[in-house]
Amino acid sequence: MSEMWNKYFDRKKLQLTDTIHKAKTLKFCYLFLLPYAILFITFYVCPVINSIYYSFTNFNILEKPEFIGARNYINLFLQDEVFQIAVKNTFLIAIITGPVGYILAFLFAWLINELPKWVRTLVVFFFYAPSIAGGMVVTVFQKLFSDDAYGWLNSWLIKTGLVSSPIYFLTDPKTVMKVIVPVILWQSLGAGFLSFVAGLKGIDQSQYEAGYIDGVQNRWQELWYITLPNMKPMLLFGAVMSITQAFNVCDVPRTLAGYPSTDYCARTIVTHLFDYGFTRFEFGYASAIAVVLFLTMIICNKIIQALLNRVGH
Repeated sequence: MSEMWNKYFDRKKLQLTDTIHKAKTLKFCYLFLLPYAILFITFYVCPVINSIYYSFTNFNILEKPEFIGARNYINLFLQDEVFQIAVKNTFLIAIITGPVGYILAFLFAWLINELPKWVRTLVVFFFYAPSIAGGMVVTVFQKLFSDDAYGWLNSWLIKTGLVSSPIYFLTDPKTVMKVIVPVILWQSLGAGFLSFVAGLKGIDQSQYEAGYIDGVQNRWQELWYITLPNMKPMLLFGAVMSITQAFNVCDVPRTLAGYPSTDYCARTIVTHLFDYGFTRFEFGYASAIAVVLFLTMIICNKIIQALLNRVGH
């Protein structure tokens, strides 16, 4: 056993020595990375560390933080019923706009890959436009599903005699998520879809020819053994963007369903964080919510990476 540990430590020492040697050799390269490293540490690493610290305190900005241990986390998981609603809504959105949106974006990109260039351009515009004009898209849907008789959909339903009074699309807890989720799904397709289209066009066509010589028999085998392994960087980028967008949903529910929504029916984790951080100024509690969200996103990213590493095997 001791011999095994000695070999392990010797290997680690060798790796460390090699890393130090490379760092000394490439020291001028690291100087070019220094400005980005300073900005990254200042605006990303430090805020995360501060959030973790403040999550164990009672802090309202005006007074000195008071250390209270894990009380914020205990209240969050055991006493905050609104947070439980927010978690349920967030995971519902994440499941639909995450895996479903991710798969749909890749399938559409794969299906249009061999279409004429002008058709492919129109489809890419259709999918990517909501990502660029996010606020405008939400405003259009707000007008479309407005609860009064002047809402576009309600007005049409009343004129055609299908209903006698307006339907409360954005205030009825039974219907509000059915409106919000499709809007978020459409907006979430853009970045991943664009990266998939670019990745598919960058694959060397000679690999497909070699694949068919080696025994690839259909498009599905071509997809699994050639296309997906060549697109791992794009797949990972799309997965990260999909997870980030799914768990950071806030503006769409607030705009469509109001703030706060009826019976908190459209509450998400980020909306809950916004409420405690910028409405109530309970920054210690808001930091605890942020830490939970951060850890959840990391775990989901690790799961996605593990699944993508199995592609093509």
